[in-house]
Amino acid sequence: MNKKIVGIVLIAIGVALGLWGYDVYDSASSQVVRAFSGDTPIEAWIGMVGGAICLLVGILKLK
Repeated sequence: MNKKIVGIVLIAIGVALGLWGYDVYDSASSQVVRAFSGDTPIEAWIGMVGGAICLLVGILKLK
């Protein structure tokens, strides 16, 4: 039962991190930086990749 609770929590954290990362990626300041330098902010990468990892680990915990 504890594995399922941990899995559900990891899925929720993964979704939240992914949404936060996308929000950072799509922000106005990020768009200006991307327009001039072409770089994506590291916070966006951390949020989206970390969210995907948490989501995958959470799904594996539910099995």
